Amino acid sequence: MRGMSCDQYGRTINYLRISLTDMCNLRCVYCMPEDMKFRPTEQMMRDDEVIRLAGVFAELGFAKFRLTGGEPTLRENLSGIVRAIATTPGVETVAMTTNGIVLKHLARPLATAGLERVNVSLDTMNPKRFNQITRWGNVNDVFEGIAAAEKAGIAIKLNSVVVRGFNDGEDLVELARLTLEHDWQVRFIEMMPFGAVANFALARTVSDEEIRATISSVLGPLEMVNDGRLDGEARLYKIRGATGNLGFISSVTKPFCAGCNRARLTADGKLRMCLLRDSEFDLLTPMRAGKTDMQLKEMIEEAVWHKAWGHGLAEKIQPLNRVMSEIGG
Repeated sequence: MRGMSCDQYGRTINYLRISLTDMCNLRCVYCMPEDMKFRPTEQMMRDDEVIRLAGVFAELGFAKFRLTGGEPTLRENLSGIVRAIATTPGVETVAMTTNGIVLKHLARPLATAGLERVNVSLDTMNPKRFNQITRWGNVNDVFEGIAAAEKAGIAIKLNSVVVRGFNDGEDLVELARLTLEHDWQVRFIEMMPFGAVANFALARTVSDEEIRATISSVLGPLEMVNDGRLDGEARLYKIRGATGNLGFISSVTKPFCAGCNRARLTADGKLRMCLLRDSEFDLLTPMRAGKTDMQLKEMIEEAVWHKAWGHGLAEKIQPLNRVMSEIGG
């Protein structure tokens, strides 16, 4: 009989985001410095450790797993990790967040291994601005990856982090326009402050109300979907007559902490119960020291129980010990 992990506020925590690496093949301005230094391989979870911990979390009632990074497609044996987690008893879905740059080569084997959904980061369709935001990316690689994933039968969501002065104008409209003909969810995300890029992020955050106003001024009124109920962390809207829908993730201006059901496992084996708080619980060190699965479960349950009610941005508390790529989004 599988348990169910609850925190002290009665929230069921059943969604784990596992970072497979802190490395990335891009250097997005809101995510990391251009001269980012990555952790040594020996500090990172090995394949067997990732799979073992996934099984421990599944025994505690975690059913939804998302693989993140850095950039998870840089991880060797990615398909093997996906297959192992997807076939773990109790696991219902395995998804992945990626920048899509090499997805065209991996979509088919990942689908075969059991990957059901993919969130592709796409902040603009404009090649010049895409290169400016990512510092050296090619947007055509992303669209080839999206096409390959769709052909392989993987469900598609697009994630756009909105950065004032970079992609807060016509880029939003063009991304939203994709939903007219594609059954995709295009999600617009308020930029959040992290580590070395925290001040940059706060200065360039664009609220979801401003984003919606920009889109509706060109494409017409947006119709609310599901009476405003959240789809995960996104509040959904639709352009009249569109095939897909738009999601707005407003972590800064409209926190959704009351319904948060997620935990994050960093690539170096730290359990982080809130994306925007620095508190972490080391699982990798005790696992390597010989702790049993039961002992690891007790540690996880303790961490889950003490999950904070919400982030502290309103009180000027910012996460400073890691940038986004070191957490896993």
